[in-house]
Amino acid sequence: MKKESKKLATKMEKELAALDAMRDEDIDLSDVPEVTDWSAAERGKFYRPVKEQVTLRLDADVLHWFKQSGSGYQTRINAALRRFVEEDERKVG
Repeated sequence: MKKESKKLATKMEKELAALDAMRDEDIDLSDVPEVTDWSAAERGKFYRPVKEQVTLRLDADVLHWFKQSGSGYQTRINAALRRFVEEDERKVG
């Protein structure tokens, strides 16, 4: 089974490399309908970053600010940190 998976992965890599080498206008997308309405899209449906439990020391006033909005404060802290990371990556990249 493992050898079969490796063959499949190698085949997919070759197919992806061939697609990557093609110009966008040369790729046949006739069997894939173009999506123009994204209103029903669900964010994060297929990708969920792995969460890791940590102990973190925060300034009491910062923690209070996040907690005052009610439950979900850890998620809001994570979102704020993610925005910071993404903004920092844009500056560097």
